[in-house]
Amino acid sequence: MGVVNVTPDSFSDGGKFFDARSAIAQARKLAEEGAHIIDIGGESTRPGAAPVSEEEECARVLPVLQALGDLCVSVDTRRPAVMKAALAAGASMINDVQALGTPDAFDAVRDSACAVCLMHMKGQPATMQYEPHYDDVVAEVREFLCGRVAAAEAAGIARERLVIDPGFGFGKNAGHNLTLLKRLPELASLEVPLLAGLSRKSTIGRLTGRPVDERLAGSLAMALLALQGGATILRVHEVKETRDLIAVWEAVRNA
Repeated sequence: MGVVNVTPDSFSDGGKFFDARSAIAQARKLAEEGAHIIDIGGESTRPGAAPVSEEEECARVLPVLQALGDLCVSVDTRRPAVMKAALAAGASMINDVQALGTPDAFDAVRDSACAVCLMHMKGQPATMQYEPHYDDVVAEVREFLCGRVAAAEAAGIARERLVIDPGFGFGKNAGHNLTLLKRLPELASLEVPLLAGLSRKSTIGRLTGRPVDERLAGSLAMALLALQGGATILRVHEVKETRDLIAVWEAVRNA
């Protein structure tokens, strides 16, 4: 899954693809490099980010989505109205940081054939990194994701459409993220495809001392660990390099 942020304030690229033409070009570049899914988002969910209106989010996302009709596109949104608009415009997947927890979210996706990613986030983007606490981060995230999968199924969304995401960096400090990564097989055991989004995140910066634009090596290390832990989708910014990593990993695994 290749990331394209159609926002002026993303932590990872600082608005580099805020212009629709730039976002479309980047999406096609990532697809050419081997991304199976392009994940586009019109609202930054970085720590401390302020929300945007539904109208603004749609204005950012829909022109890009409509230009990518030949690709498998995921839309990163937590708003039912944006979900409906994105699905009408051809989105193949909804990637929701609130795990369809917003009123009417189930209704927005139920009648589509789209895939849905249910992510764990403790708190809201504006405040989620303010001293997050868990007694057992893995057990709590696992319980939450189990509950959201069950709720989605009860709402009429087939299990085969679902993906889960532990939400690295969303209401979690570096220690929580590393624990989740080390114990990722405990989440993979839920037998729902598992998405891991670790690319360029602040935990890598904390471990390496590198700024966000120098975290490729750390991101690749995290991607490899996620694969070994059972991740089936890697959400990344550098697709070409990650595909090389996957090729080597698969060759060793299958030797």
